[in-house]
Amino acid sequence: MNASLRTTLFALTLPLATAAMAQSQAPIEVEADRLDLDQRAGTAVYSGNVDIRQGEMQLRGERVEIQRNDAGELSQAIATGERAYLRNRLDDQETPMEGWARRIIYHVAERRVELIDQAELTQQGDRFQGGRLEYFIDQEVVQARSDVNGSDNQRIRMTLQPEQ
Repeated sequence: MNASLRTTLFALTLPLATAAMAQSQAPIEVEADRLDLDQRAGTAVYSGNVDIRQGEMQLRGERVEIQRNDAGELSQAIATGERAYLRNRLDDQETPMEGWARRIIYHVAERRVELIDQAELTQQGDRFQGGRLEYFIDQEVVQARSDVNGSDNQRIRMTLQPEQ
């Protein structure tokens, strides 16, 4: 692998984990059956049982697309599949946040995660389900909706644990 390609791949995957407050010193591990890299468009598309890990952060899907903005910074990571998966444990939490959906979009600058279509999110024992969930990482805010474009409504369900 030439140095330019290695630098581009590193630049596309490193901010995914560091922006989510994973251990930046941990190695990035990517497994996939295929990679399509377009340096001009600023995209890397991994396909076939994709698994990206760094420290406590993990993103899985049948397809994961990583996009950069005009400044070359990571802007979005989009995982799709029958049950795409995202996990991250912040330093102040005992258990990780885990999310599943057919489509997961991680907006890096906003530190916001969208889980779309058959969405499920668990955090600290609380569980949210619906057609569309948005999780604002820094504010620890969840917004849930039952409607998903092109799909039947998926009612919102919640299980909240009592305060300790």
